[in-house]
Amino acid sequence: MTRPIIDLRSRPAFLHDFYGATPGTPAYDAAKWLNRRVGSKEDDHFTRSYTLDGFVTEIRDAGITAAALIGRDTPGVSTSNDQVVSLIDGRRELIGVGSVDPQRQGVKAAVAEVDRAITKLGLKGINVEPGFLDPAIAFDDPLLLPVYEACDQLGVPVFLMSGPTTPDPRFNDPAAVGRVARNFPNLTIVCHHGFWPHVNEIIGIAFRYANVHIVPDMYIFLPGSRLYVEAANGFLRDQLLFGTSFPFRAMKQTVDDFLALGFDEAVLDGVLSGNAARLLKLDL
Repeated sequence: MTRPIIDLRSRPAFLHDFYGATPGTPAYDAAKWLNRRVGSKEDDHFTRSYTLDGFVTEIRDAGITAAALIGRDTPGVSTSNDQVVSLIDGRRELIGVGSVDPQRQGVKAAVAEVDRAITKLGLKGINVEPGFLDPAIAFDDPLLLPVYEACDQLGVPVFLMSGPTTPDPRFNDPAAVGRVARNFPNLTIVCHHGFWPHVNEIIGIAFRYANVHIVPDMYIFLPGSRLYVEAANGFLRDQLLFGTSFPFRAMKQTVDDFLALGFDEAVLDGVLSGNAARLLKLDL
């Protein structure tokens, strides 16, 4: 039986040099390097997503039902909420997630943009990347609290960017997420990159706070990540979700590799799509 699959972290390569958009550049080489580091067998596979049609074809060929195209608002890389909407328009395979930067926009404007992204543009959640701002800030920095409050009031998830590529490792700290989860018990928190390599710590946070959800995406294939699978086969079954982190890992290979990790049959439907559908209020 073919299971529905929702990819909770994806972007086409053409969006930015950071994603490998321009061959012959240092950024292109960095995208290939990261693909090799996380186990992609074909390190320049992302070139097939140099067009939107190519990106959608990759999704279909991988057997993925729908992929969340994650907006980004950082000093180095920006994909505006309006651009996200234009990309997903008419594409049943694409789900839009917006982004804000209260440091750049100011808190009032960022909160207004959260409301516009959700209520006017129809996006399904808001991405924030405090460790990639300038200066970097912690996940529980007071500047972000009104954004969390806005997402909480609107009933949509907030997506947090974590992981070892955070420029200053001090800002890849799951403890701050625990403080946010405690202060906003009804807010759905989704942690991209699963705070790897701090696997024990983020699993401990998710054990304590059921509103914390983990998307290990490409890092689930790295050393120490077996704990994500063990936890999902137990208490974390409703809190772990699938993601490819495309363009930094090949989609079809990631699906195949994920299914071979040892998830119990009883949890696969939820981890692959059911948990994401519930959080994003999607009909499969």
